[in-house]
Amino acid sequence: MENNQFSPYYSHESRQADQARFMAKVFAWMSLALVVTGAIAFWVAMTPSLTELIFSSRITFYLMIGAELGVVWWLTSRIQTMSATTATLWFFLYSVLNGATLSVIFFAFTAASISAVFFITAGTFMVMAAYGYYTEKDLTSWGNLLFMALIGLIISGIVNMFLKSDMFGMIISSIGVLVFVGLTAYDTQKIKEMHAEGINGTEDGKKYAILGALRLYLDFINLFLYMLRLLGNRR
Repeated sequence: MENNQFSPYYSHESRQADQARFMAKVFAWMSLALVVTGAIAFWVAMTPSLTELIFSSRITFYLMIGAELGVVWWLTSRIQTMSATTATLWFFLYSVLNGATLSVIFFAFTAASISAVFFITAGTFMVMAAYGYYTEKDLTSWGNLLFMALIGLIISGIVNMFLKSDMFGMIISSIGVLVFVGLTAYDTQKIKEMHAEGINGTEDGKKYAILGALRLYLDFINLFLYMLRLLGNRR
């Protein structure tokens, strides 16, 4: 008989084991997407023809950014009606597009500082993800606060595009690190709770794992970029 959390035979230990398997899939998909993004970013940075194609025109670059936003919107809004395979393909399409645009960091920062900041980000991310997973504290109250802070970050970033203030940029980056540190813990707890509907091993379970991986992927990438602006050595 299969475990079912609504059955009297579905113990607390079984539920925890199923949650652990579900989260393992989420982190596996997220990690694979990060590998794809990193490989594409490095490949584009080392290929002059691709670099020129993407960055020689602002229109091309902004079209790619728009495509990324479109893919995220399509995946999150349509995931209920698409297959798990299709959702996976959209997820990795986003990781490829993001890798292409993120290749710019190799021209702005030294390779050594990119590597160092990546490992710092990875360590910070793992600590906060572990906190979100294991804490018994309900982090729901963090949601609205973090969302408002995120909106403030976006607005501040747009304003600083015109001000071009290094000091203001450092303040924004510092707040950005705090916001995405918090979002990592918050999102991890919320993704863990996705399993509450008994979806592990089903088609929906696969799609929710992809959706959870996307959320944590975005948290990691944004945390990395804000840390890089604070700690990276510019060329």
